[in-house]
Amino acid sequence: MKLLDIVDTLNTWAARIAAVILAGMVLLILVEILMWNTLTRSTIIADEYAAYGLAAIVFLGAGFCLQQRGHIRISLVLSFLPRTAARAITFVVTVLCTVFMGYLVLQLWWMTGDAFRYGSTSGTLSNTRLWIPQGIMLLGAILFFLQLAAFSVRTFRGVGDREDVF
Repeated sequence: MKLLDIVDTLNTWAARIAAVILAGMVLLILVEILMWNTLTRSTIIADEYAAYGLAAIVFLGAGFCLQQRGHIRISLVLSFLPRTAARAITFVVTVLCTVFMGYLVLQLWWMTGDAFRYGSTSGTLSNTRLWIPQGIMLLGAILFFLQLAAFSVRTFRGVGDREDVF
């Protein structure tokens, strides 16, 4: 199905962006260490931006992790059930996860909108506008929501030639 392939592609690109953010975090931390050990100076923003980067990596990478079946799943019980029953249970659980993620997306939407509307900034010297890191989290949450929905559809349809559906 074309729409499911688009969701997969979007999450693959989000994972690539997460990898670039990780590389940026490593460079920022290395610069911080180098500056502190040679010049006894600090970037002042390294810990704050590393935290923003960590949140971005988690949210942007979640959909790709699901796409690659990287999330922890307890499949011992499912392995003893007939394939149809295992698929039904997986479908129900995935739909429940999708609903929960939809709620989280809605909450992140409101939080990011409020931060933008009120001009909220971090309480640090960088004065970062909070809607920027929150917006990245929101984007990742939306992509994870879409990947969960795609996984639900694939599970319902029984798509996959290996244990893709449970």
